[in-house]
Amino acid sequence: MTDLPQIPPQVRAKAPSRFTRAWDSDFAYQFRRSPVAIISFTVVLVLVLAAIFAPLIAPYDPFDPASLNLMNGFSKPMEPNAFTGDVFWLGTDDQGRDVFSTILYGLRISLFVGAAAVAFAMVLGITLGLLAGYVGGWVETIIMRVADVQLTFPAILVAMLIFGIAKGITPVEYRDQMAIWVLIVAIGLSDWVQFARVVRGATLVEKNKEYVQAARLIGRGSGAIMLRHILPNVLSPVLVIATISLALAIIAEATLSFLGVGAPPTQPSLGTLIRIGQGFLFSGEWWILLFPAATLLALALAVNLLGDWLRDALNPKLR
Repeated sequence: MTDLPQIPPQVRAKAPSRFTRAWDSDFAYQFRRSPVAIISFTVVLVLVLAAIFAPLIAPYDPFDPASLNLMNGFSKPMEPNAFTGDVFWLGTDDQGRDVFSTILYGLRISLFVGAAAVAFAMVLGITLGLLAGYVGGWVETIIMRVADVQLTFPAILVAMLIFGIAKGITPVEYRDQMAIWVLIVAIGLSDWVQFARVVRGATLVEKNKEYVQAARLIGRGSGAIMLRHILPNVLSPVLVIATISLALAIIAEATLSFLGVGAPPTQPSLGTLIRIGQGFLFSGEWWILLFPAATLLALALAVNLLGDWLRDALNPKLR
């Protein structure tokens, strides 16, 4: 019997690496072909990295009273101060704080609040949506009626109501320390409905499929079926909603802070900075408002455009 010839090692085809498979995937191909997605992702990445490394990038610590000089107040962008001669890239505010540094630190608060609020809303919405779709009955009725009632009110009013109640029951000495966390809970509770409705609809479809019936036959519990079988198959639309909701959560935080019921002055976000700058707009210090507002606009627009592209990229009907 003749032995089969051995294939030399140099001729054997190498299995593609994980990076190569990811680079050649349909998702990556669509991303490379979309200039809007590339630009939006770049803007979001730059702003996120700037916020993370704010202590290293910012030329000044704007919230360290020892480093402030009131003589630098109202310095114009890229012009030497009349008293100290210091030059600030984006000017200073009324207290002499560098606007560029305050934007970097405020961006950290806005991104943290927005991401944490969306994560909280997503966990709550997915949990309630799975229960409503899989269990059904009176559980589904109660959850979805609560969702319908909440949808009748604007999300920002719901967030203001929750924030006011939570702040009212918080001890006075802890209000500034807990303000950020209260803000996260308020925005999250005002935004869980869309996650719950989408997950419920997808669960109603998935729970009647054969793989769920097979899991029941082998004795899997309801919790294991929901978490290990149904949940992975309903996450695609949830990720798209989460991306779009991030921009809405950031805008909601900025709106609440602009109205004076959000981030405290000791931990200002972009909304707080816009509220401060608005008071000096008509006196000629336009830069105090313009640059924080432009940063918020760029962040929200980039996240929205990225979410729109992600929705189209994950839609099987458009492939």
